[in-house]
Amino acid sequence: MDPDVPSEDMQLYDLRVTVDRIEGRSVCGLQVGDHIDIVRSNEMRLPEGKHFCMYAFAAALPLLPAKQRDLPPCDWLTKDSYVACPDPEERVIMRIDRTGVARLNSGDLT
Repeated sequence: MDPDVPSEDMQLYDLRVTVDRIEGRSVCGLQVGDHIDIVRSNEMRLPEGKHFCMYAFAAALPLLPAKQRDLPPCDWLTKDSYVACPDPEERVIMRIDRTGVARLNSGDLT
């Protein structure tokens, strides 16, 4: 490790994607309150014995890198934290929340 580079030279927010509401029928078995955590930049964690639909998660995935970072106050993503599952029959609405801060060494990630 380079002694001139701090061991923790960046920070990203840990996130939780939670099923906020279901406006249709949940074919995939998700229920309100089900969640998946994204921690330490790229680690996905589920509660023991639970699942999360990969198609619902795929709808949230493009927003996660931006939600992990500090955003300008006028950025729409500072106010908007909801995303919908792509299945129109289910209408699963998920919320993305920041749950903590991970301090990381950028050299470990790139």
